[in-house]
Amino acid sequence: MLQPDYPIETKRLLLRAFVAGDLDALHRLQSLPEVVRYLMWGPRSRAEVTDILNDRIRRIGLAAEGDKLILAVTLRDGGTLIGDASLSWLSARHRQGEIGFVPLPEYHGEGYGREAAAAMLALGFGGLRLHRIIGRCDARNAASARLMERLGMRREAHLRENELFKGEWADELQCAMLASEWRARQGKTARKSRDRI
Repeated sequence: MLQPDYPIETKRLLLRAFVAGDLDALHRLQSLPEVVRYLMWGPRSRAEVTDILNDRIRRIGLAAEGDKLILAVTLRDGGTLIGDASLSWLSARHRQGEIGFVPLPEYHGEGYGREAAAAMLALGFGGLRLHRIIGRCDARNAASARLMERLGMRREAHLRENELFKGEWADELQCAMLASEWRARQGKTARKSRDRI
């Protein structure tokens, strides 16, 4: 069971549960063709996003295998919603999970995706005590693949034409990180911070 204390704070972001007032921002995120290009669904209508938002508002923790937590990613300065970040509990027995991040296009390349995804890794490894967390993306989504590698996730598979994606066969990349690798990276970060003091 994982029930985070909200908001989750990073250097520049606040990750929090979705609220009713997020409808306009979430609709914008989920209706832009450039945002959903590599996602399994196309641009969504306001009515579809309203249903999705109502579901997300109720999902504020992870209680059992199969649960998915999707958080609003907002700027600490001003509270602007710039995307969402997710943690899915794939297996209780094998202690496995999956992370994801969907940003608005104007916030690409600023390191926000890495910051939000790192917070989700911390939730999974630190809060849920997972052993292994994966990330997946369409092989054409080079930015997502780079983000996972910058997080320290290993590229483990390039699955050829494994899914019928919006009418065409698409390749998928899978990256992963173990809890021991995450802890080692946390130790390196802490040592670098101490060395700068």
